[in-house]
Amino acid sequence: MLDILFSHSYYYPLDKKQWENKTPYPPLGTLYAASLMRQEGYSVNLFDTNLRSDPYAIEAEIKEQKPSFLVMYDDGFNYLTKMCLTTMREAAFEMISLGKKYNCQVIVCSSDSTDHYDQYLDAGADYIIQGEGEITLKELIAALKNNESISLINGIVYRKEEETKKHSKRVVLRNLDELPQPAWDLANIDAYKAIWAQSGKQFTLNIATTRGCPFKCNWCAKPIYGNRYNSHSPEYITKHIAFLKENYGVTNFWMCDDIFGLKPNWVQNFNVELKKRDLKITYYIQSRVDLLLKEDTIDALAESGLKEVWVGAESGSQKILDAMDKETKVEQIYEATKLLKKKKVKVAFFIQFGYLGETKEDIAKTVAMIKELLPDNLGISVSYPLPGTPFYEKVKDDLQLKANWTDSDDLAMMFQGTFNSKYYKKLHRYVHKEYRKSQGIANFKSFFKNPLATSKAMIRSMALFFYYTPSAFIDKAKLKNMQHTNS
Repeated sequence: MLDILFSHSYYYPLDKKQWENKTPYPPLGTLYAASLMRQEGYSVNLFDTNLRSDPYAIEAEIKEQKPSFLVMYDDGFNYLTKMCLTTMREAAFEMISLGKKYNCQVIVCSSDSTDHYDQYLDAGADYIIQGEGEITLKELIAALKNNESISLINGIVYRKEEETKKHSKRVVLRNLDELPQPAWDLANIDAYKAIWAQSGKQFTLNIATTRGCPFKCNWCAKPIYGNRYNSHSPEYITKHIAFLKENYGVTNFWMCDDIFGLKPNWVQNFNVELKKRDLKITYYIQSRVDLLLKEDTIDALAESGLKEVWVGAESGSQKILDAMDKETKVEQIYEATKLLKKKKVKVAFFIQFGYLGETKEDIAKTVAMIKELLPDNLGISVSYPLPGTPFYEKVKDDLQLKANWTDSDDLAMMFQGTFNSKYYKKLHRYVHKEYRKSQGIANFKSFFKNPLATSKAMIRSMALFFYYTPSAFIDKAKLKNMQHTNS
C-alpha cells in the first residue's frame, strides 16, 4: 500500500489555448509538497494530470496503489490555477469522488478550494488546506496517521457532525531554504520534452525563487502565498539549477515568481553564484517596470542570462493604472522597455482591457503604446474578478450566472463594464492585428536599412503585413459600430 498519492487538478488538454502552445510545465508546487512528505518518511507517488484529458484515469492508479491519502495539491506557482477555471473544478470533483470510492482520505490544497471550500467539502473532500500547504499537510497527515487531535492545526477546513470547522490561517514560511528540492523524479520529464518538441521551442523547466507578492494591485488574488514576500537564497537556486542541468540537460528556465528579484541585491548575488558554478543558462521572468529601473538591475539580469521579461504593463492609460492601484507609471513602461531592448533582452507585455471606468480613449492609449514600443510578445486579457480582491468586492453583485471562466481563453466579461464580452473579444483580435501590422512595418524599415540581416521571421512578418492591414481595418470599423453596446 502507498501512503500518499499526490495529484492536482490542472489538465492542459482541457484548456485549449494552453494546450495548443505545447509548452506545459510540471506541477512545481505539487513536487515540493511530495518531496517534503517523502523526507518525512512517507511513501509517495504522483498522478500528474498536466498531460492528461480524463480525470477518471486516476481510478486505475488508486486501485493499483491503494493509497491511504489522496492529496490533490495544485501548483500554486502556475497562475492558471488562480483563475479557478470551471473545467478544472469539475475535474477535481470527479477525482475526489473516485478517491472516496476507494476509501482514501482526500485532502485538497488549491486556490479554488481555498476560495470555495464548501463546494469541495460538498464534493466529498475530507480536508481543505488553505494557503501555503506544505507544513499544514505535514502536520495534518501525521496527526491522522497517529489518531491524534487536529484541533490545533492551522490552515485547515473540514466538517464535523455537519458543521464546517475553519481553523486560523497559517503564517507563511519565511526561510524557504528549509524545504527540500522538488521531487522532480516523480514527473515524467521525457513526456514533457516530447510535447515541447512539437512546439519547436527550447525545452524549459519552471523554478520558483520566491513566494508571495507585497504589491497591492486590487485585481490580483494571492490565495496561496499572500502579500508576504519570501525568497530562496541565490545559493539554493543555483544548486537547484545545477541539479536540473546535470540530471535533465536543461539550461533554459521559466522563473515563475510573481515578481522576480525584488529583494535588494538578490539578482546581483544570483549572477555571482552562477559564475562561481560556471553555470551558463538562459531564463524568462515576470517583473514590474519600476523594479527593473532600479540601480544596475537590468545589467545584472542581462549578464546572468535573462532572455525575456514579461511585465505587467496592463494599460497605456495612467488613469487605469491608478484605478488598479498598480503603483507604476506609463513613462516607466516606455523607459524599461527601451533599456531592456538595448541590452538585447526581449520584452513581453501583459495587457488588461475592461477594467472599471475604461473608455475608448483609454483603449486608444494602450493600443498606441503597443504599436510604438512593439514588445516581442503580447498577452491580452480582460479584467477577471478573483475572490478575495478589492476588485471582486466592487463587482461581485454582477456575478450571477457566471463567476469563473471555463478555460483561460474564455475572455467573458463577468461584470458590467463599459463594453460587453463581444466587444472585448473583437478588440482582442483587433489589437493583435494592429500589433502584427506594426511589426511588419518595423521589419520593412529594417530590411531597407540592411537587407542582409533579414531573418525568416522578418520575411514572414512582412508578408503577413498585407493580410493584417485590411483585416485590422475591417475590425476597427466593426468596433466603431459596437462601441456603445453593453448588452
